[in-house]
Amino acid sequence: MYKKEVARILIVDDESVNLKLLDKMLSAQGYSNLVLVQDSRQVLELYRQARTDLILLDINMPHLDGFEVMEQLKALDDPLFPPVVILTAQHGQDFLLRALNSGARDFITKPFYCNELLARVRNMLDAQLMHRMLYDQKAVLNEMVQTRTDELRRTRLQVVQQLGRAAEYRDNETGNHILRMSHISALLAKSIGWNEADCELMLHASPMHDIGKIGIPDHILLKPGKFEPEEWEIMKTHAVIGANILEGDDSELMKCAGEIALTHHEKWDGSGYPYGLSGEAIPLVGRIAALADVFDALTSVRPYKEAWTVEAAVDLIKENRGTHFDPDLVTVFLEQLPGILKIRDQFSEPENNA
Repeated sequence: MYKKEVARILIVDDESVNLKLLDKMLSAQGYSNLVLVQDSRQVLELYRQARTDLILLDINMPHLDGFEVMEQLKALDDPLFPPVVILTAQHGQDFLLRALNSGARDFITKPFYCNELLARVRNMLDAQLMHRMLYDQKAVLNEMVQTRTDELRRTRLQVVQQLGRAAEYRDNETGNHILRMSHISALLAKSIGWNEADCELMLHASPMHDIGKIGIPDHILLKPGKFEPEEWEIMKTHAVIGANILEGDDSELMKCAGEIALTHHEKWDGSGYPYGLSGEAIPLVGRIAALADVFDALTSVRPYKEAWTVEAAVDLIKENRGTHFDPDLVTVFLEQLPGILKIRDQFSEPENNA
C-alpha cells in the first residue's frame, strides 16, 4: 500500500471550491503531497517536475479541457503513466466512453462523497504501486539479462581473439598482428561511414581472417622459401578452410568473420583467390581486411623477411590501387594514415620479438 504522505496526487479543477474540498478530504486522511491546479495549462509542466502517482482531473475547464490535458500527458509516452480519475457531474454513456478511451481509469461523481472518494483514490494508488513494482522488477530482470549477455559476448570475443592468435602463431607470426590489423580494419570502416556497431563487428571479426591456416600442413605453411606451384595451390585453400571452420553459427560476428576469411585474398581486378571475384562483387569486409592485412604484414618482421618501411608499403599500396585494392578504400587509407600509424605504435611488438 502506498504511504499516504509520499503519494503525489495532482488535482486539476478550475473551480477553487472543488480544489479546497478535495484538499480538505484527502489531507484529513493523511495525504500530504497534494498539488492543486486551477489552470489546466500548468498540468504538463507540473507533471514533468516530479513523479506523479495519481491525477484527479476535471473535464469541463477553460483553456484546456480534461480531454486535451490527457492528450498532452499521453504524448509523453511515460511507461509509468499514473491512473487518471475523472471528476465529473455528467453521466452520459457517450461522455464516459470518450473519457475511458482517452485514458481515464475511473470516475468520481460531483458532488463528492467522502467515503467513495477515499476508496477510489486508495484503489487507484494501490494499482499504481503494483504497476511500479512490476516495472521495477522487469527493469531488474532486464539488467540481469543484459549483464549475462555482456558476459557471454565478452567470452565469445575472447574465444574469437584466441582462435585468431592460434592461427597467427602457427604461421610464425605474433598475436599483435591481429590486434593491429583488426583495429586498422575498424578505423577504415569508421572512415567510410559505418555505424559504431558495425565498426565493432569489424574489429572483432577480422582477427579470424587467417583461421584456415590451421588446416595447412606444416611443411607448406612453415616453408621458408618460395612455394612450388602445387604447394601454393594447397596454401590458397586456407581461405575456404577458414570459411568452413566458421560456418554454422548464425551470429553476426561469425557470419562476418567467415566472409572475411573467405574473401580477404580476393583482388579488385579479379586475380585473387579462392574464387577470382572482382570489384564490388568482393564483400566490402573482405576488401577492408585485405588492405589492413597487407599493410601490416609488409611493415612487420617475419622469420623469412625484414619489415618494410612505411613509405615502401604505402608506395606498394598506391601502385596496386585498382588492381589488388579497392581504389576508393586506398584513398581512405591514405587519408587515415596518421591514425593507422598510431595503431601500429600502440600495438607494436615487444622488444624480443621485434
